[in-house]
Formats: sequence, structure tokens, C-alpha cells
Amino acid sequence: MKPLRLALSLTLVLALTACGDSGDSGELKMGIAVANISLNFAQEMVKGAESASGHEGGVAFKAVGPPNTDGPAEQQLFQNLTVTNPDGVILMNLDPPIFTRPAAEAIDKGVPVVALDTAPMPGSKITFYVGNDNYQLGVLLAEEALERLPSNPSGSIVVGVPNPGTPVLDSRALGIKETLNKKAPNIQVLGPFQTYSDANQNYGAWSSLVHANANALAFLGVGDADSYNLAKIKQAESGKYLVAGADVDPQTLQGVKSGLDFVTIDPEHFFKGYIATAMLIRSVKEHKPLPQGWLVMPGLVVDQANVDSVIQRMSSPQAAYDFHKAEIDKILANPQAFLKPLSEAR
Repeated sequence: MKPLRLALSLTLVLALTACGDSGDSGELKMGIAVANISLNFAQEMVKGAESASGHEGGVAFKAVGPPNTDGPAEQQLFQNLTVTNPDGVILMNLDPPIFTRPAAEAIDKGVPVVALDTAPMPGSKITFYVGNDNYQLGVLLAEEALERLPSNPSGSIVVGVPNPGTPVLDSRALGIKETLNKKAPNIQVLGPFQTYSDANQNYGAWSSLVHANANALAFLGVGDADSYNLAKIKQAESGKYLVAGADVDPQTLQGVKSGLDFVTIDPEHFFKGYIATAMLIRSVKEHKPLPQGWLVMPGLVVDQANVDSVIQRMSSPQAAYDFHKAEIDKILANPQAFLKPLSEAR
């Protein structure tokens, strides 16, 4: 009988091991992949995702991303994450085409994937996306600039994009350009020019653009390095032009507080990361499919009137959660109310 007992014991051990593959204590293994783990926008999304995983409970959560914007490097990290944390992955990237096949392969293997911040390509098999209306964020920035210029302004406005070809950034730039063309026909919109996501390259690119367009009315960027580097340049050169960009890097918030940046457009990255992760976790735990389509997330104009509240929000993940809690509860209670077709994402 000993061989039979040994065989049964081994079978039981193997079965228990298989059940424990999702975590040492039955936890789900999930994670998020971001395009650049060093930049504020990605860090905020990670904080939101980690906050949601902590609140939902029962999840071992991992965040990965390259130290610089490097699509192929993130692609490899994403593929590794779908193996080590196969119960669900949030994918934020700046180069959707190269993630199409890896995402489809992960989904074919049973790994749920949610797109965050950047809409997925049709062949990716990702059917749920959480992101802003980036065109509208560009419209907001253009309108805020026009409010600070004389009526019927005439002159040039320079627009910069850190990574041309990145859909979310291109959409913001298009929103700026088309709004200015429509509402201020005497303004000549120059660009968008490439300004790079690396802080040093970004500073050099904007310095060149400012010097080449010394009489411009404004310099408008669509990324986080744009915001704080334009503020630094304006301060160093005592510029009379308007400058602004996007995101809520601490340097940018200080630029807004001091009046160097007239505003920053906040895509509310913590909020997005939280919603995407909470919905993924609930879907897996409840064995229910994810919604189909684009869950449209709001943006926020940050100026001197509300910048202190945003600075306080940025002081900790708990402060960020408290700031967004009412909106988080509203969306999670009825996500269908915020959905649009995925084909309309911009």
C-alpha cells in the first residue's frame, strides 16, 4: 500500500501547487506596464493602479516600465509581465502598433488586458480602453491661451509634441491647432515640432524654438517636460510670451503657481490608473466580462485658482484617492454611462 499512498500524496502536492500558481496565498497576480517609469505621468498611473489593487484586495500587483521612452524595451517587459502576472495586465504605451501582436497573443492565452491612456490597435484583441478625449484636452489648452490674449489676436503660436506619431499627443496638438484656426484666424500656428520626452533634449528643443520665434505670442506643448521646461526658459529669458503644456509634474505645478505657466492641462493619470485597475480586478474576481469600448475619462484645467488643491492632492496616494473618490465611486457604480465606441477614441 505504501506506493499507492506515495502516489496519492504526490498527486495532492501537485494539485495544491497548481492552485497556488496565482500567488502564495491565493492572490491574483496582476500588473501594469507603462511607457516610461521615470516620468511623472506614468508614475501617477502606477500609483493609481497600486491604490486600486490595495483597495480591492487579494492582488499581488507589479509595475514595470523602461527608464526612458523605449517602445521595444517596454514590449519585452509587457510580455514578461503577462507570464509572471497572468491574471490581468494594464497596458499603457506610446507606440500601439508594436504592441498589437503581443497583446493579442496574451489574450489568446487567457490573460485579460486593458488598454490605458493610449487606444489599442484593432488587431490587438483588446476591447476595453480607459483614456481621455485627448483632442478635447488640446481644445482646452487653446481656449485657455485665447482667454489670455487680446481679442482678435494676430501673430504666431508655436506647438510642440514630445513624440510625434504617438496618437494621444498628436490628438492634443490637433485639438490646439484646429481650435486656434477656427477661433483666431489671424494666428499662424507653427508646428507641431518634435520636442522629445527626455528632459534635457526637451529643454534644448524648446530653447531653439523660442530663439527662432522670438516674437511668438505663445509656446504650447502637450507633454509634461514641455510644461516645466517652457517655464524655466520663460523665467531665464524674462519672456513676455505665454507658455503652457500638460500634466502635473511637481515642477510644472510650481510653474503654474508662480504664473510662469498660465495653466497646465491635467489628464488625471492617477484617476485613470485607478479606474482601469479596479475594473479589471472586479471583472476577474466576479467572472464577468470587461465592458466593451472606450471609457472616457475627464481632464482638468489647473491654474492659479486651483493649483494648491492639486499640489495637496499630489502629496500622497491617499490624498489623490480622497481627491478623486466621488468621481471614482460614480464611474465604478455605472461605467456604462461613460462608454463610447472604441472606434471613436482620440
